[in-house]
Amino acid sequence: MQIKLTVNGKPEVLQTDDPEMPLLYALRDQLGLHGMHFGCGLGQCGACTVHYDGEPLRSCVMPISAVAGAKIVTLEGLGTPERPHPLQQAFIDEQAAQCGYCINGMIMQAAGLLATQKHPTEDQVRQALAANLCKCGTHVRILRAVMRVASQTA
Repeated sequence: MQIKLTVNGKPEVLQTDDPEMPLLYALRDQLGLHGMHFGCGLGQCGACTVHYDGEPLRSCVMPISAVAGAKIVTLEGLGTPERPHPLQQAFIDEQAAQCGYCINGMIMQAAGLLATQKHPTEDQVRQALAANLCKCGTHVRILRAVMRVASQTA
């Protein structure tokens, strides 16, 4: 079975014998994109978050058969090492990553929020990120990074 979709602005064709295979596996194994991680496998931790047609989505629970024709953006699609997305740069500047496992989900969820709400309050950012698990406790730095970008957005 072939699944055609757009990933990070590029047309892609995913191959599978299992239409229920999680999108996460296809992105990592077939396309070599490793920004998103396998965390819980239940869509509860956020480590696997990607954007699906502009909305944050937990890729570990989305079968690839359900994303045919979709536009998917991964962490790698937000920016490059040479030109990071403002959120990626803010996370670097605020040293928001400790172990780094949750950072993909935090950035992708925050990018989704900022795409729809340019100047969220601190409480709105906290609420948007609440379902993303972070074991290291860098929540304060993560919040500062997101608020930094929110305050710079015109």
